[in-house]
Amino acid sequence: MSTTHKQQDEGFTIIEVVLVLAIAALIMLMVFIALPALQRNQRDTTRKNDISRLQSAVSNYKSRNRGALPTNYTTFFTSDLRRSNDQFADPSGGDYTADVSDSGAVSNPDYDDANAGKIYIYVGATCNGENAVGPLSSGSRKIAIVKPLEGGGRHCAEA
Repeated sequence: MSTTHKQQDEGFTIIEVVLVLAIAALIMLMVFIALPALQRNQRDTTRKNDISRLQSAVSNYKSRNRGALPTNYTTFFTSDLRRSNDQFADPSGGDYTADVSDSGAVSNPDYDDANAGKIYIYVGATCNGENAVGPLSSGSRKIAIVKPLEGGGRHCAEA
C-alpha cells in the first residue's frame, strides 16, 4: 500500500495579493481625497484665530488711547501683533493686509487666492453673523473685521 502525500504550497495566491493591494489602494485614495479638505479647514481655523488676536489687539489699543481706533493698520499689524517674533501672516503665505473702509462702503467679500491675506476692516460697522453691516451712528468707535475663508463663508468680529 502506497500512500501519497499531497504537497501543500505555502504562500498567498495571486487573488489574495490583488485583493490586499486593492484594499490598500482604496484606503490611500480616501486619505488623498480627505487631506486637502483637512488642510483647508486648518488654515481657516488659523485665520479665525488671527482675527481674534486682531480683535483683542484693537480693543487693547482703544483702551490705551481713549477709545481711538488705529489709523494705520499696516503699522499696527507689525507693531501690536508681532511681538516677541510672533507671526501675524496668512497661513497660505504672505503678510496680512488691511482694506479699511468706512461703514458706508460695507461689502461681503469672498475668498480670493490672489488676495488670501486681505482683511476687510469697516469703521463704524457691526457684525451680523458672518457679514458686516452698517452704518452705525456717525463717529462710532466700533469696527467690523471681516476675513473671507478658503472653505467658504466669512468670519466677522467686532472691536
